[in-house]
Amino acid sequence: MYTLRGSYRMVTGAYSKGPLINIHFRRKFSLWSMKKDPDLELALSRNRRWIVNNQIKNIIIRYPDDAVPIDFLQKKFKSLDLQGKALNWLKKYPCCFEVNCENDKYFCRLTKRMMFLVEEEESVKDMQEPVFVKRLAKLLMMSTNQRLNVSKLNELKRNFGFPDDYLLRIATKYPDMFRVVNYSGRRSSTEIELTSWDPDLAVSAIEELAKKEGREPCFSCSLPSTWVKSWEKFREFNFTPYISPYWEPGGLVEESMEMDKRTVGLLHELLSLTLWKKASILKLGHFRREFLLPQNLNVLLLKHPGIFYVSNKYQIYTVLLREGYNGSELIDKDPLVIVKDKFGELMQEGLHEYNRRHYLLNLEKKRKKDLAPVRPAGRKRASDEFSEQDDQGSNLGGILDPEERKRFYKALFDDNTP
Repeated sequence: MYTLRGSYRMVTGAYSKGPLINIHFRRKFSLWSMKKDPDLELALSRNRRWIVNNQIKNIIIRYPDDAVPIDFLQKKFKSLDLQGKALNWLKKYPCCFEVNCENDKYFCRLTKRMMFLVEEEESVKDMQEPVFVKRLAKLLMMSTNQRLNVSKLNELKRNFGFPDDYLLRIATKYPDMFRVVNYSGRRSSTEIELTSWDPDLAVSAIEELAKKEGREPCFSCSLPSTWVKSWEKFREFNFTPYISPYWEPGGLVEESMEMDKRTVGLLHELLSLTLWKKASILKLGHFRREFLLPQNLNVLLLKHPGIFYVSNKYQIYTVLLREGYNGSELIDKDPLVIVKDKFGELMQEGLHEYNRRHYLLNLEKKRKKDLAPVRPAGRKRASDEFSEQDDQGSNLGGILDPEERKRFYKALFDDNTP
């Protein structure tokens, strides 16, 4: 720590860019992960492939004739955080994507089974519309002015299961609850505003569970009993009364225990409303002003390891709600998640088929290699040349044969030899 401070003074005294370097180090060390949980890490890794293929699926169904050129997908790979060839990635999932070559150009379509799941997903979205309405209303009710920026909300819309056209399907369809406003005139300033407060919706997941179990609302801790110090801190934090995220925070002092309690409750409620009980910390930080989140959001999350799990899987800082998982499996699955799980199963089936095919191909290559002659077909070795000369009646005879060579030297140097 002393070395870092000393270098900081030296750099700031000599160069104008010194503070930027210090900020870089501070940022690098300020965001860190807690002790890894193998089950939750597995849940994140399993979800990662689904996210990528779901984005590819969305690109395909939006393209004319539902057939997208591979070259076009290749350009999109960077935005999907993928490397390598798009064609190779698609071939790993033959049950999901169908690759064809037309006029020396590769195209990708969704398979029939995949199209069936797309139709099922759209049907579920139609049935889930009342749920989306309540979910959006709850988000707006937790915000300071009952308004949320559309651009920011778009970053998390898939976390909450909202369809791409949620502005038309939900916001404008229910004018008694929502309205789209723009008070500054800038396109990026478009917001969704709550028009009526529903007290029945102002009940958090923690309060709902407490009411069902007939007890006072409080947080639950999902840590092993061996985490003694963390349990002690959790009990101390949980001892004070629970503060609902739907209460007006006007009377709370910033950075006080009560404000921390409300913020933790708000983050718990936000994650409870997501499909997979997880979200990007960076994207949550974009709502700092709307939800009165602290500047160092990651620090607050890491202070409560019994409630939240912070991971840096794929170099993306993500927070998961621990109580939402049993091992690596999600406990309460939204109907939309069930459909998406079918998509994941189809992916796994295709990946298994791809791996099996490659295994058999490699096995065949190995078999052919074992059957092939050992010596190379090109350059001849010296022993081969001598063998050919022997066959042709060369006067060297079998001199290269070990036994013949012994007899030759014995006859040459042994005086008793007749």
